[in-house]
Parts: sequence; C-alpha cells; structure tokens
Amino acid sequence: MPKMKSNRAAKKRFKMTATGKVKRGHAFASHKFTSKSPDRKRHLRQAGHVDSVDAKRVQRLIQG
Repeated sequence: MPKMKSNRAAKKRFKMTATGKVKRGHAFASHKFTSKSPDRKRHLRQAGHVDSVDAKRVQRLIQG
C-alpha cells in the first residue's frame, strides 16, 4: 500500500505546537484595515488555536 500524502495547503496554514495543539492564523487580517480598530488589528496578528473538535481532523491532514 502506498504512503499517505499530507495535504500541502493544510501544512502551510497550520503548525503543531510542542504540547500537541494546532496553531492557526486569524481570518480577516489581510486587507481593509481602515475600518478595523487598532485593538482588533493587534489581536488578529496573534496566532490562535484550532478548537479541540477540529484538531484531530487537521492533524490527520498535516501528517498524512
């Protein structure tokens, strides 16, 4: 049986942390910054974590 391939798009979007959580970037952080408050823009720069419900599915995509 051939090896499973990892999903390359998912590999570029998600990273695993040392504790096994899945790190992700925030949405709505690419353009139209004039309508967003400085607080909101600052929080969008920080990484978030994938919810535990979806984490297992994302890990499967990353590892292949």
